[in-house]
Amino acid sequence: MYGSIALKLGVGFFALVVVTRLLGKKEMSQLTPYDFVFAILLGGIIEESIYDEKVNLLHILFGIALWGGISYTVEKLGQKYEKIRTPLTGTASILVREGKIDLQEMKKNQLEMEQLRALLRTQGVFSLKDVRYVFMETGGQLSVLKKASADPVTPEMLNLEAEEVDPSLLLVDEGEINDDELNAAGKDEKWLKEELKKEGITNIEEVYYAEWSPQEGFYIKMYKD
Repeated sequence: MYGSIALKLGVGFFALVVVTRLLGKKEMSQLTPYDFVFAILLGGIIEESIYDEKVNLLHILFGIALWGGISYTVEKLGQKYEKIRTPLTGTASILVREGKIDLQEMKKNQLEMEQLRALLRTQGVFSLKDVRYVFMETGGQLSVLKKASADPVTPEMLNLEAEEVDPSLLLVDEGEINDDELNAAGKDEKWLKEELKKEGITNIEEVYYAEWSPQEGFYIKMYKD
């Protein structure tokens, strides 16, 4: 029994490698929902076959070859016909357009503000005010186009000493005060409300998000913007 399992596992592994090579190479960030479905189902075929004594090596190879052939065919059809490709791979979503967040696209992609900020930080963007366009690609990664003002002449070019800027803190997130970020800023709710009042804001629930940093102050977006 153990020998049979080992043999099936070994043959299944090499068969998977061959099929994967034939279907082409992709980085994890380039994988589409269709690719994940393919991988999960193919792994399931191998898993169920290994421990079923009624399934022999030929059955395993046939299952892998059949599923690989189906996937290859669908992949090629998707490359040729857009009507097939779009449902399989999806399309990029524009989360930020001309500096304004698209709330519908945020909901569609099940993204919260802090999740978007975390993804932007991986792209070297620490404040939403520096962003002109943000695209969420089909693989889940972000493509960011910064505002021209976010890439100014560097102090080194002018032989000036650069001032360090702290990452902004999200003090208001979707109409609610973020106590953790407020504490990290060394401020309290009274201070926040007073500062927002200076900006003409009396109802925090109308604020979609409010960033703040010691050097640059507030950057606020309202739901109605």
